[in-house]
Amino acid sequence: MKTSTALSILLATSTAVAAPSASGLVPSKGVSVYYEVHGTGDPLVLLHGGLTSLEVFGDNLTALAKHHQVIAIDLQGHGRTALGTRAMSLEAMADDVVAVLDKLKIKRADIMGYSLGGEVTEAFATRYPKRAKRLVIVSAPFTRTGWHAEMTDGMDQITSAAAEPMKQSPLYTMFYAKLAPKVDEWPKLVGAVGDLLRKPFDFSASVPKFPPTLLVVGDADGVQLAHMVEFFRLLGGGKTDAGWDGKARPASQLAILPNHTHYMIAVSPTLVQTVEPFLAR
Repeated sequence: MKTSTALSILLATSTAVAAPSASGLVPSKGVSVYYEVHGTGDPLVLLHGGLTSLEVFGDNLTALAKHHQVIAIDLQGHGRTALGTRAMSLEAMADDVVAVLDKLKIKRADIMGYSLGGEVTEAFATRYPKRAKRLVIVSAPFTRTGWHAEMTDGMDQITSAAAEPMKQSPLYTMFYAKLAPKVDEWPKLVGAVGDLLRKPFDFSASVPKFPPTLLVVGDADGVQLAHMVEFFRLLGGGKTDAGWDGKARPASQLAILPNHTHYMIAVSPTLVQTVEPFLAR
């Protein structure tokens, strides 16, 4: 996948993520999962996209921590979480989230995931429906076919052979080289992520059972807009007029952010402005 220049610019102008109030490593089925806690309030798990780390949210992590206890997690092999020997899957990473919540003695939490983290959020809600209070799914489809063809074509090209040239990208310099406990595992991580991204997945059967969910997508995103509308309909939305008093409004919501791409949405201030009213309901 191509790395957007917009992402590099936005991250370069973003202030560093504030120091966490707590952090640590939690063992989870052969992987030591890194997490940070920021802020106080109702718990909100924050999951980043593929080949990045929790830092991908930039100032948005700090903004969310003003009203929530944000539990930001580095997914398997990403950031400060070593790859380990376990096969990488959406389901296994959902199990990692539960391990962190159990460590923090949190029974239920809001879960917010971007891109790959959004897909992990869907796996979490499917496997642990009683642990998810609300979901925020940002720029992630419920099936692999929901991506634009350019995206899946790019995913198909992510192999360990691409790791060396990718060292020139922010994916390596910003999110891996400075953070990873085993920097030499970069080729293995790229190969493992590529294998995962090529796997088909389909959460359509479980989507109608999701808790109240906010879908957020850019109007120039890597996810097809028609797919996100279908996603919203599976959640029970977009099927009827809400009425003059709004009583027929669905519990879930769909937000399409204008002039936003897949690569800039995670650090856009508009994301928090969109998410907060939903979480404050």
